[in-house]
Order: sequence, then C-alpha cells, then structure tokens
Amino acid sequence: MTSSLEVLQVNLNGFSSSLSWLRRSYECCVGIGIKTDYTEIEFDYFENLTSRYARTTDLLVNKVLRSIDTVEFVTGGSLIDVVNRAEQRNIINSATEIRMFKDLRNEIAHEYETGNLQELFDAVLQHTPQLLAISEQVIGYCKKYKIQKL
Repeated sequence: MTSSLEVLQVNLNGFSSSLSWLRRSYECCVGIGIKTDYTEIEFDYFENLTSRYARTTDLLVNKVLRSIDTVEFVTGGSLIDVVNRAEQRNIINSATEIRMFKDLRNEIAHEYETGNLQELFDAVLQHTPQLLAISEQVIGYCKKYKIQKL
C-alpha cells in the first residue's frame, strides 16, 4: 500500500520536472517577446510555454496541494477548499492568485482563436514568474517532510 508521503513524493517529483521545463520555455519566450507576428519556430516556443504553464498549474493544484492535505490528514472538499487551506498554512500568498492561475490555464485549454494568441502569450509571460515563485514556496513547505528524490 502506498503511503500519503510516497504519493506526495511522486507528485513533487513530477511537479519539479514540470517546473524545469516551464522555466526553460519561459526563458526562450522572454527572449522572443510579444509581437504581432511570430515565425513558426517562435510560435512553437510559445505553444510549449502555454502548455507547460497549464500542466504546471494543474500539477500544483490538483496533485501537490491535494497531496499536502492528505499528508496532513485533511481530506475532501472542493478545489476552493484545497486552495484556501494552502493559504491558511501560508504555503501560498493568496487563494486569489491561484484562482487567477487556474483561470489563465482554462483560457489556454479553450483558446481556439489564433487572433487572440498575442494576448494569451502576453498573459502567460506575465504570470509565469509568479507561478514559479509560488511553486518554490510550496516545495519549500514540503521540505519539512524530508522527501527524497525518487
């Protein structure tokens, strides 16, 4: 049987990997900047960034924060409950910030209009540093569990 700490460890390892790829994409896209027209390669870089932003946000909220709840013997509740508990523990700065990350993630998942991509790319570039910073706070919080890499 897998313990809650082992599940948290697996989730943190996947999350850390996702963060590494997100940082890589962010660094590439910051160099490109926001433009009205992108080359195919630049567009691919931004597509990677938005995908990695969405995946990292999902892992943070749906895997890592929920796993922390389980380790701390708090189960159940909605996504809002999970995020509010993370704020109460001072793991994250504010539930509102996480809600904004999730809203942007949803825009990424449902953006079918290529004409609006410049705004989407700009929003992801603006919010990625915040997502990275909060992610580091969460990883720092989990160090108290003395979790090792797999």
